[in-house]
Amino acid sequence: MELHFASRLDSFEEGIFAVLNEKKNELLARGMKVYNMSVGTPDFVPAQHIMDAVSEAAKKPENYRYSLTDLPELLDAVSHHYETRFGVSGIRHEEIMSVYGSQEGMAHIAMALCDPGDVVLVPDPGYPVFSAGPFLCGAEIRTYELYPENDYLIDFDAIPEDLARAAKCMIVSYPLNPVCKKAPDSFYPKLIEFAKKYNIIILHDNAYSDIVFGGRPGRSFLCFEGAREVGVEFYSLSKSYNYTGARMSFVIGNEEIVNRFKRVRSQIDYGIFLPVQYGAIAALTGPQDQVEDQCRQYEERSRVLSESLTEAGWPVPLSEGTMFAWAPIPAGFKDSESFVLELMEKTGMIVTPGSSFGPLGEGHVRFALVLPPETIREAAAKVKASGILNR
Repeated sequence: MELHFASRLDSFEEGIFAVLNEKKNELLARGMKVYNMSVGTPDFVPAQHIMDAVSEAAKKPENYRYSLTDLPELLDAVSHHYETRFGVSGIRHEEIMSVYGSQEGMAHIAMALCDPGDVVLVPDPGYPVFSAGPFLCGAEIRTYELYPENDYLIDFDAIPEDLARAAKCMIVSYPLNPVCKKAPDSFYPKLIEFAKKYNIIILHDNAYSDIVFGGRPGRSFLCFEGAREVGVEFYSLSKSYNYTGARMSFVIGNEEIVNRFKRVRSQIDYGIFLPVQYGAIAALTGPQDQVEDQCRQYEERSRVLSESLTEAGWPVPLSEGTMFAWAPIPAGFKDSESFVLELMEKTGMIVTPGSSFGPLGEGHVRFALVLPPETIREAAAKVKASGILNR
């Protein structure tokens, strides 16, 4: 039998993470120590009160039925958290819905928004799933370019007017993975004004608002007047609360967008497992000291990475936020992927090539801050001793 598959799959080649994982296994088989800083999986654990809430709920047989909807207590917890954490008051239940992690939500929301041929604006550099969901819906993906000389902020004046008028929606994310830049408060009114002028729906990915460095406050897009009129925000518990495997995020904002997305999800989903919902309630309503301490630890890791690799001869800038760091590849290397593979072979350090995040990511690498400071120093010493920087 000859099997035929959807041609759209031809656009999804083997990802760089699969290539890096294969190489990692090869190095481990040779007995080499590996310093894996490629994937953003937190090495911290959830707070005890969150795990207790999940485990207690999991002991109750009635919690194994289909949940179908979000618990009212969960929606209350989200609304309360947004008021206490971000100063956003009055978020109603109708303006909130859960998704199985922001990545899944980002991939599926295009089903509620996009017809084939609709134009979706995504950042370059940017997280790959921003493009994947709209692409699977037949939308036309167009990028807006982000440059280091503009602190990786959107230059609205540089977006051609015909493109802005054609755009159906625009995906925005600050602090932005992979470039680790936070937007100032002055940015968001400009974004909202741009959206209103061209009738563009804004999808704001806010996965890292609790991991912001330098004493800067982490904001919500919804803090700013007019935000709920033009779009929604994705807020994740994965990185703030190390709730990654539980897959719990929220879409919050414009009621009509939320309701349309709920309609899509009602066709493919029976709701978040109830013990996971109870754990999320505990996370949002319980003590927040671990979230704050964790942010300080990520910042310390960024500082140690920058100082130790800069001392080794590879200048790595300090991150402004996220659980990552972003740096130009050392002089003498022509592209990020070949550099990453040589770095692995010579030092055991695994990072992600910037080319994985779009054409403008080329010439850079992304570090995941998932190792303790002493291990980061050890990895940096391996880089220095390897001679890879002596070109």
